[in-house]
Amino acid sequence: MNKLAGKTALITGSGRGIGRSLVLKLASEGARVVVNDLDAEAANEVVYWIRSQGGEAVACTGSVTAPDFAERLINTAVENYKSIDIIVNNAGYTWDNVVQKMSDEQWYSIIDCHLTAPFRILRAAYPVIRAAAKADAAAGKEVWRKVVNISSVSAAGNAGQINYSSAKAGILGMTKTLAKEWGRLKVNVNAVAFGFIETRLTEALAGDKGKTVNIDGRDIRVGVPKAVIEGASTLIAAGRPGTTEEAAGAVYLLCIPESNYVSGQVLVCAGGGSNV
Repeated sequence: MNKLAGKTALITGSGRGIGRSLVLKLASEGARVVVNDLDAEAANEVVYWIRSQGGEAVACTGSVTAPDFAERLINTAVENYKSIDIIVNNAGYTWDNVVQKMSDEQWYSIIDCHLTAPFRILRAAYPVIRAAAKADAAAGKEVWRKVVNISSVSAAGNAGQINYSSAKAGILGMTKTLAKEWGRLKVNVNAVAFGFIETRLTEALAGDKGKTVNIDGRDIRVGVPKAVIEGASTLIAAGRPGTTEEAAGAVYLLCIPESNYVSGQVLVCAGGGSNV
């Protein structure tokens, strides 16, 4: 039995990595999904794959930091599927530096992506969710909807990541606040804080400079020195970084009916190596 049959799920940053694994998982459980990514080709590939397997999917491409993005995302879901049941604020990247060398551009770019964008998406979703909750109440039904915000163990502080750590700590405050505001609407609002997960952003550097990805017109260096990866693995109880499928599984737990009475919580997915 598909646990999410008839549900509409919106997942940002779902053309690659953790987001891709999550959107495929939710679709496999019957959810109709809205796929988002900066890279239209990556997003459309995911949509094509889901449709080829008999699922329902549509793309809403572009940067989550664009002023009109939140409304476009919500409208895409409503116009195609007439509902919003699950929102996962997953899109993100890192642009690291120590505080004395960090520019305003670095600071605001990360804050806008990881904190402002989720705020705008949830604000834009409110009228749709409120109307659905009122209709459910009038019909005598209790229907739970889900919000999962992606945080990180870096929310507890991580040298060289004052922008990212601050944004991810802010997400925890947003999650706990919205859980209290939206409980009356039958919405569970939780967060998942990831530890070291293997993605293109955390893969071992190939050479001294590694590679870059283009985000909003900026070439951002990605990758982690191999020695750092090996050192981090010794601090993880599981003995290794997590996979994108394992990370997606943690989010999935907070999207299914079994978590209907769980709200305002932070689930740490870090292999037993960290906490927040």
